[in-house]
Amino acid sequence: MMLLVDPRSATPPYEQLRVQVLAAVRSGDLAPGDKLPTVRKLAEDLGLAANTVARAYRELERDEVIETRGRNGSFIAASGNAAQQQVQAAAVAFAGKARQLGVLPEEALAFARAALGIRS
Repeated sequence: MMLLVDPRSATPPYEQLRVQVLAAVRSGDLAPGDKLPTVRKLAEDLGLAANTVARAYRELERDEVIETRGRNGSFIAASGNAAQQQVQAAAVAFAGKARQLGVLPEEALAFARAALGIRS
């Protein structure tokens, strides 16, 4: 997997890295158990500060996309794509709340589309 950072982008470098790792997990380019480069190695390869890469890794770990195994390094989490699992759980909670409040499915979907910025 090739990670790139665009220094001219308005998006901070750590966020560029985080998004690229997420995309690689979603596409299957990175699978559960795949090892990521060390923070220092990736920082060196990309010409970034180690703290920048460390922040991307911390946020990915917080979101359960990667797991750090001490001195063994960082790996794609065994749970796979945690982001999709979290969104699915949120959708289930949303649907349950809509039913509880007596909101029709079509209305609930309209609210979800609006929240996502989808114009239908």
